[in-house]
Amino acid sequence: MYGPVTGPECVDDVCLTIGYREKVPDEQITVTANGLGTDIGNTGQVVTIIDRDEIESVQGPDATRVLQRTPGLSLTRNGGVGGFTGVSIRGANSEQLLVLVDGVKVNDPSSPSGGFDFGNLLLGTAGKFDILRGSNSTIWGSDAIGGVVDVSTRGKSGLAGNVEYGSRDTLYASAVGGIDGDRYFVGLTGSFYTSDGFSAAASGTELDGFEQVALGGSAFVDVTDNLEVFAHANWSEGTLDIDGFPPPTYALADTLETQETRRHWGDVGFAYYGNDLTLRAAYSLSDTERDNLDETGAVTFAGDGHSERVQLRGEYRAIGPVTVAFGAEHEWSDYETTFDTPAEVEISGAYVQLGFALGRFAAHIGSRVDDHELFGTNGSYGADLSYGLGNGWRIRASLGEGFKAPTLFQLRSFYGNTDLRPEESTSVDFGVEKGERGRGTHVALTAFRRDTSDLINFAFSAARPFGFYDNVARVRAQGFEAEAGFAVTGALRVSGVFSYVDAEDRTTGLDLARRPRHFGTLFADWVAPFGLKLGADLRFAGESFENASNTVALDGYEVLDLRAALPLGEGFEVYGRVENVFDADYRTALGYASPGTGAFVGVRASM
Repeated sequence: MYGPVTGPECVDDVCLTIGYREKVPDEQITVTANGLGTDIGNTGQVVTIIDRDEIESVQGPDATRVLQRTPGLSLTRNGGVGGFTGVSIRGANSEQLLVLVDGVKVNDPSSPSGGFDFGNLLLGTAGKFDILRGSNSTIWGSDAIGGVVDVSTRGKSGLAGNVEYGSRDTLYASAVGGIDGDRYFVGLTGSFYTSDGFSAAASGTELDGFEQVALGGSAFVDVTDNLEVFAHANWSEGTLDIDGFPPPTYALADTLETQETRRHWGDVGFAYYGNDLTLRAAYSLSDTERDNLDETGAVTFAGDGHSERVQLRGEYRAIGPVTVAFGAEHEWSDYETTFDTPAEVEISGAYVQLGFALGRFAAHIGSRVDDHELFGTNGSYGADLSYGLGNGWRIRASLGEGFKAPTLFQLRSFYGNTDLRPEESTSVDFGVEKGERGRGTHVALTAFRRDTSDLINFAFSAARPFGFYDNVARVRAQGFEAEAGFAVTGALRVSGVFSYVDAEDRTTGLDLARRPRHFGTLFADWVAPFGLKLGADLRFAGESFENASNTVALDGYEVLDLRAALPLGEGFEVYGRVENVFDADYRTALGYASPGTGAFVGVRASM
């Protein structure tokens, strides 16, 4: 069966995608650019793909150590692994990032701004990251202002797993297995993580640990040569020790509070591949429950966000080099919290995109319309082009619009405002690139600019003395991203990413909070003739501000990790790493500590 693919992990020519199994060529395939799958070289949009091999080379369960290899991506975290983690792309708010797992939207409708907490996403069940930088609501609808991240569930024929132990009494284990035949694949994956951690409050001494169990599964069955049915399911449950703001000072300090998070999401559907027509239809659901408990175990706050969606995507090869991509979807969302009346809302959307690819040239142009039950209709458009210059070089450009619908909390809570308008953005970028990421000589330079209007912030007035949400802000983010990788010798590869992001509140003229202007990662890998692998990652960020008034600064920092791995026979490997080698004391959020030096060792096996 052949057709567009969406992020495979291949083992013995069996490749998992969000819709089906397929033998694919070596080109990198992205789903975030057009919703179904295309070779990265055929889109003018800027996409980074991080596969399972790279995830395993970086080692460990912490997704932030992998994600920071993406140009334009910065983050903040409240404490250690498991603590709230927000991801910003090109200076956008973390809530303006659309996050998918196997194509299922997993942003939390019960959080005030509808974002996704990457602190609960560990790497044991992740097979691939597909990361689009830039607005793309034409294909993806609401939330895709900063970009789109799609995480593919890990899959493999046979069995594989790892176990590691290290500092702060940390134990991490993951496993994956699957069976396949000519017309089917069924796979399961899971992970377990527990750590005593460290005090999330920089001023504290009490340990704040984290424990999580996660499971994922995928199934694909070829009903006919042209028709496949598929299903995905993911579940996780975690408990995090958190610090709070106790009296009398109400400053961040040690407390015995905990947070329990339960998440599940999945989909079921079919994919059809004709000679000229590709279709993919699915029903999906996502649910996130959170309970905050005090030191006695009593629930002090509970929230439950739930969404369901039906969608159809397709592509028709019209005439020669011309294609028509199209799609439609309907989503139901609801939320309930301890202090708010339950609320629900519906939104529908449809899009069409024309594509043209001939020789070295490829271009797309499309538009979308969405209808929200409460605030009405919103239109968006997008276009991109890519042209090969020869000798591995190409130029690319994209123009896109994004919008983010007001959340149920912003509309219906005690602080809500039913007159809110959606946040809207227009982004443009232009770049030049040689080669492909992770292979041979790779060089890329991209300049970008994004203007966002009607941002929803908290406001005050005499009529609403306790405050309310309103469209009060405008933001401009602009800068450039550089990426390079070189095979210095047959055994040594050196790579790096660097970003300059000027994110400004256009109302005040001040920098956005927690947005460093420059940041990046340098990384190198060396393989000895007898198989020993050595690597290093140096992450750095410049100064930023903790608050919107730019009166409290967060210092810049550099963090170095070293790692090694040694194969011991067929399918068996020992590995280890030292994180934060020089014990850098740094903050990504004021008052919250970051991990000091830590050492970890593990074993990995497959069959």
